[in-house]
Amino acid sequence: MTVDAAPDTAGSGTPAPGQGPRRIAYQGEPGANSHIACADAYPDAEPVACASFEDAFAAVSDGSADLAMIPIDNTLAGRVADIHHFLPTSGLHIVGEYFLPIHFDLLVVPGTAIDQVREVHSHVHALGQCRKIIREHGFVPVISGDTAGAAREVAEWADPTKAALATPLAAQTYGLETLARHVEDEDHNTTRFVVLSRTPDVPPVGIGPTVTTFIFNVRNIPAALYKALGGFATNGINMTKLESYMVGGAFAATMFLAEVDGHPDEPALARALEELAFFSTEVQVMGVYPAHPHRAENP
Repeated sequence: MTVDAAPDTAGSGTPAPGQGPRRIAYQGEPGANSHIACADAYPDAEPVACASFEDAFAAVSDGSADLAMIPIDNTLAGRVADIHHFLPTSGLHIVGEYFLPIHFDLLVVPGTAIDQVREVHSHVHALGQCRKIIREHGFVPVISGDTAGAAREVAEWADPTKAALATPLAAQTYGLETLARHVEDEDHNTTRFVVLSRTPDVPPVGIGPTVTTFIFNVRNIPAALYKALGGFATNGINMTKLESYMVGGAFAATMFLAEVDGHPDEPALARALEELAFFSTEVQVMGVYPAHPHRAENP
């Protein structure tokens, strides 16, 4: 299986060499972790806040943004499930990845003491990642659409009984005071983002560690999955992700999302993908992109 790189032309989904992305979409409000990831990875691009993942995908599809920064995994909360359903039908391509250490602060309106706080508002994942401080103080957790939105609401309410679990950037953005810093339960809390584009931007073979993301649907026969994956073992391919999810409401139509180390134009991975295709009804490469340094630093 060969993956062709798209030409680097201005106006395509991936900016031409030397021309960084002008706008990058993310889900959430200003001050969200996705906003921080955009600013870290593409400091010269304009972050574009979107109300939903669908809106972020659409912004890239219709040309309102050049790229989208989308969370796909978290070391504490696991996968971001909705993304697995949006990606295959989005028509977008993964062209990069970014790993962001996640830190949450307890934010309140200025002048609030911690014993005044009764409720803590945040995204469901953030609440799940900060259980210790919630239990310690007996806070009532309240789910919000996202962390930065919770911070904005706390600022608007100006109610000392309500706090938000959000980022330091959200505190600056909405004028809140920080009662406690880095209140996440684990210091390894990290979110992996994928960068999406309208066109693929496949790196050449041999420039460094590469990741290939693909989806596949095996034939509905005994041992099909075992046989489909056998080619990766026999060809020495390291598979770093394999997740299943149902499609179309059919129990027999399970789709798999997988990631492997390597480039599809390398002989070993090409052979493994060819064997996979033999036992599958569908194989779709979602992206071939450079591995982020975080992978080598945290094997």
